[in-house]
Amino acid sequence: MKTLFDYHVVCHRDDNGSCVAYVPAIAGCHAVGSTPEGAQQELHNVFDMMVEEFAERGQPLPEDVELTVAHAR
Repeated sequence: MKTLFDYHVVCHRDDNGSCVAYVPAIAGCHAVGSTPEGAQQELHNVFDMMVEEFAERGQPLPEDVELTVAHAR
């Protein structure tokens, strides 16, 4: 069974100062926290719920995606 550690996770600070963590490979798998650590901790809970949803539908979790990191200035 796949775990969150099998996926790339993106974490960034939002315009309002909160931190957002998400798994690009899984639509809807995102969480918000006041710190990067808080957002990532909450993402574990969201990921667990997503695993249950996929299992209930009889679908496998998607494969991870390749990411390109770029800094726009």
